[in-house]
Amino acid sequence: MASNRAVTYVGPGKVEVRDIAYPKLELTDGPGVHPANVGRKCEHGVILKVVTTNICGSDQHMVRGRTTAPAGLVLGHEITGEVVEVGRDVEFVKIGDLCSVPFNIACGRCRNCKAGKTGICLNVNPDRPGSAYGYVDMGGWVGGQAEYVMVPYADFNLLKFPDRDQAMEKILDLTMLSDIFPTGFHGAVTAGVRPGATVYIAGAGPVGLAAAVGAQLLGAAVVIVADMNADRLAQARSFGCETVDVAQGDPQDQIEQILGIPEVDCAVDAVGFEARGHGADADKEQPATVLNSLMDITAAGGGIGIPGLYVTGDPGGVDDAARRGALSLSLGTGWAKSLSFATGQCPVMTYHRSLMVAILHDRVHIADAVGATVISLDDAPTGYARFDGGVAEKFVIDPHGVITA
Repeated sequence: MASNRAVTYVGPGKVEVRDIAYPKLELTDGPGVHPANVGRKCEHGVILKVVTTNICGSDQHMVRGRTTAPAGLVLGHEITGEVVEVGRDVEFVKIGDLCSVPFNIACGRCRNCKAGKTGICLNVNPDRPGSAYGYVDMGGWVGGQAEYVMVPYADFNLLKFPDRDQAMEKILDLTMLSDIFPTGFHGAVTAGVRPGATVYIAGAGPVGLAAAVGAQLLGAAVVIVADMNADRLAQARSFGCETVDVAQGDPQDQIEQILGIPEVDCAVDAVGFEARGHGADADKEQPATVLNSLMDITAAGGGIGIPGLYVTGDPGGVDDAARRGALSLSLGTGWAKSLSFATGQCPVMTYHRSLMVAILHDRVHIADAVGATVISLDDAPTGYARFDGGVAEKFVIDPHGVITA
């Protein structure tokens, strides 16, 4: 049996690559595993040899100590891999298949899964609807920033690439299908982006940039990306976006300079609960700033997609309310303007096959847009530190040296 190494959360600000157990088709006890999930048999699952696994901004929330994640949690929910073992009950997935893994784990059997709401599966997490690999309060499924990982309900969850050689040629694009490309696209779809729309996207991290690409793919006339990181704003401009530097002040004036009016048709929050203020308050954490700003700048009757992460427990919150995930929102503004809001995990399977086809036919180049950068498993701690420092890169971990070879 092969060995297994994985990126592990040690404590606030620190991750390490450690030896962990080779996966079994069973969920065993460990950091973050819900007691009701211990011993859960997964003959419907497969073992993957991980080809690529990405560092995500939502991983950073845990690593910064801004969640209740336990020490020893194996990280990683963005996974692409080769099937090396199949369970007894797997019928359609075969050894050797190269597949993308949706970050949200779904059983395919519950009422939500049958309705396509795979981000809120009712059967995989005893705590609440919805689950994910390597994430706090998500049932304890082991993360995929590792050499090998177990994927349950494989026939339902996995997206097989039709041609292995073609997939490896485009692997840096296809690796984004596990999370950020569908998530950003979902933000644009739920905001109501349509041909000719004007769109404002708060946050130029990888999800925000993916939302911008998604908005362009949906036919938006103008995509405006806002941030206070000059390198990330430059990355947004590199594929045709307009940009707003919120460190310079309220975005409405800058939007008016671009569009001639101080509002947009639809907006996306790709920042989440660690938001900072605008202008003079740019150095202060103000978790409700982005949502309140989007309500101000979105035209009456418009939509706001919210793929940015919000949590129910934040030990580093700025006040007692923020530590409980309670924010001071101007909901009256949203009500008065008849705005629509869409929150929660992206149902990846709603989008990933279509986005795969767009990638394979050169309709979109998501890796270039988000600054995909390949690193080794051993370099993952450095990748986390650089990402936390604000570099305009999306780190793709290559555990077996397949890409570099």
